Amino acid sequence: MQVVPRIPLGGASASPAAAPPRAMVQETNLGDLTSEALAEFMRAGATSASGETVTPQTALKTATVFRCVSLISGAVATLPLDLKRRVDARTRQDADDHPLWEVLRRRPNAWQTPSQFRRYMQACVLLRGKAFAQIVRLGRRIIALHPLDPDRVQVIQDRSTLKLSFRYTRANGSTVDFPQSDVFYLCGLTLDGVNGVSVLTYARETIGEALATAKHASTMFRNGTSIGGVLQAKGKLGPEGVQALRDSLEAYRGAENAHKNLILQDGMTYDRLGLNNVDAQFIQSREFSQYEVAQFFGVPPHMLGLTSKATSFGNGLENMGRGFVAYTLQDSLTMWTEAIERDLTPGEPDLYARFNINALVRGDIKTRYAAYAVGRQWGWLSANDVRALEDEDAIEGGDIYQVALNMAPATADEPDEHDPPEDNHDRER
Repeated sequence: MQVVPRIPLGGASASPAAAPPRAMVQETNLGDLTSEALAEFMRAGATSASGETVTPQTALKTATVFRCVSLISGAVATLPLDLKRRVDARTRQDADDHPLWEVLRRRPNAWQTPSQFRRYMQACVLLRGKAFAQIVRLGRRIIALHPLDPDRVQVIQDRSTLKLSFRYTRANGSTVDFPQSDVFYLCGLTLDGVNGVSVLTYARETIGEALATAKHASTMFRNGTSIGGVLQAKGKLGPEGVQALRDSLEAYRGAENAHKNLILQDGMTYDRLGLNNVDAQFIQSREFSQYEVAQFFGVPPHMLGLTSKATSFGNGLENMGRGFVAYTLQDSLTMWTEAIERDLTPGEPDLYARFNINALVRGDIKTRYAAYAVGRQWGWLSANDVRALEDEDAIEGGDIYQVALNMAPATADEPDEHDPPEDNHDRER
């Protein structure tokens, strides 16, 4: 009988006096998961009609898939994530005294930065439909989030209580059961309300076609030749004639000799070879597959460098960012904030998470300053509010809120419609 050591997933051994985590109680040995036979079994069903195997690793070899994943996961990773507290109905403040603040903003675990953790989790959602992290607690305090390989996690829903549990399979084949309270679970689009749907599942044929056309292009360049034209002679040229012809063509080589007239002798003819219809259709099919991949991930094509077609998002960084946030990024940001409130702050309704999407215009100083000017003009921003947003120190007298001179309180007295009109003579006096 094989004995499996019970070691926390975080890598640090628990002290002898400490009680084992709840998630480590039940273990089952399934054998070695590193065999080639099992690897072939795991790849089954991932082959597209084009013959290409589509997995998260192979899909990322397609430039469009890689850019879509890096664009969305990079935005989630770099946007500031704030933990806020509702003091009352009209007051919000940073919950920087909460233990979760340190985990979300400084150190989610011993080996990842916050951006690395969020980028990995978001990439798992995009490529596998779901992402998991073990919640590590010291008493009731959350001290770390340890990401789990989503390919090794099975989501189980109890039929009577409808609560979730998670079965994690280790590399040695043993399994660990986690209750729902010990797992931070991100789930994208789902068809059963429990398991997330991977984009690769439904984009397999499109991505497989892109992989096949890319491989075909590589093979064509490796094995094929590129000929600009063909010289045809009526008779057979001897070695001296071939050499003389080759030497005469040297006079037409180079940019300075472009478009010169070619002089042929002995009845020779020249036929120019151009791009045929098959080659043109091949190039068009590659471009079409790129647009299809962008549609599956919900990324505007112009943000992937595909600018041959018109876009409805407008021009400029602000319009591009607005369309990307509204139609693509907001879905992921909402998934994150709601999962944080459900899994990491249960029983604390005054806490909530929020991404600061204003950081998307961080590189557009004109747009930022124009927004600050409007806020200052209409009185909802003070000078120190603006300086705080720019990470600058406060100044004396900078907490005063100003309003335009033509503004008046909405409760100001207004003339009654039954009052007699003011006499012009009285107004002049």
